[in-house]
Amino acid sequence: METAFTELVGVEHPIVQTGMGWVAGPRLVSGAANAGALGILASATMTLDQLRSAVREVKSRTPDGTPFGVNLRADAGDAAERAQLIIDEGVRVASFALAPSKELIGRLKDAGVVVIPSIGARRHAEKVAAWGADAVIVQGGEGGGHTGDVATTVLLPQVVDAVDIPVIAAGGFSDGRGLVAALSYGAAGIAMGTRFLLTSDSTVPDAVKAEYLKATVKDVTVTTAVDGLPHRMLRTELVDSLERAGRARALVRAVRHAAGFRKLSGLSWPQMVRDGLAMKHGKDLTWSQVLLAANTPMLLKASMVEGRTDLGVMASGQVAGVIDDLPSCAELVSRVMAEARQALESLEALHSLRTLPPPG
Repeated sequence: METAFTELVGVEHPIVQTGMGWVAGPRLVSGAANAGALGILASATMTLDQLRSAVREVKSRTPDGTPFGVNLRADAGDAAERAQLIIDEGVRVASFALAPSKELIGRLKDAGVVVIPSIGARRHAEKVAAWGADAVIVQGGEGGGHTGDVATTVLLPQVVDAVDIPVIAAGGFSDGRGLVAALSYGAAGIAMGTRFLLTSDSTVPDAVKAEYLKATVKDVTVTTAVDGLPHRMLRTELVDSLERAGRARALVRAVRHAAGFRKLSGLSWPQMVRDGLAMKHGKDLTWSQVLLAANTPMLLKASMVEGRTDLGVMASGQVAGVIDDLPSCAELVSRVMAEARQALESLEALHSLRTLPPPG
């Protein structure tokens, strides 16, 4: 199935495995890439040396020239160094959770890197398109992690109508029917996070995967208790306790987590302060909200790496409530494409019936 996205990136199927922190490591990314999708490596929780090692591991697990991407924090103090690493290592795609600067987009494009920011509003898509982004991932409110409140079915057609670059739909997708629905809106593909998290290639501990599999749609909630921003995740006793905790207790916890994140990321305190200033720029965030942002990577690490669902949070799209198995990436992608072809054939058959001449 060829679309503007597959032609742009060079993948076989119009499917993206998103760059989820602590989840999208070399094993999952190479599994998605080998299945013909675009795998995206999450780098925010890695040092530069760890990122370089992860990129080279993906290369070692995939045939030469297989396209994959790296997700970067555009507001990170070392974003320029990470972009240069992507260029030096010959990575095909740079994706961003926040809009990168016009200068950074230009630098990557000049080096032949495809730039695909993720956005959650029409105006953001228009901005990055004007700055030269090659495509955008549009996440509706159904998506996991930090999210907005506009449904994919409303946001997606707005963005498709607003920009003339390929649009990849995210938020609420897990099967081939969703892919066909996204294509009908004008998208050039779909991006899936939770669905790829729940595969046998994902390194997330089995006990954590079991929590996702038993969740219903109503067990997925949006809370601001983790870092002061809307965050979609599974509702657990920990989430309930965070929502009951006072501001003072939350800030004490955030300071402790900030210290832990500094060690993991290799950032200095001055760099973290600069990152905090970048987060505040253009946003109505208090310093307490910026400090609380340190909760996110550490609470995710507790569950996604250490398997402590009692101490960590589990970011999740609403689609977790309809997922009940753990296929490999190859099995998942093959299934999605087979379902998509079946859906298209059903639509074609319906069209043929409607165009038949009346009897007699």
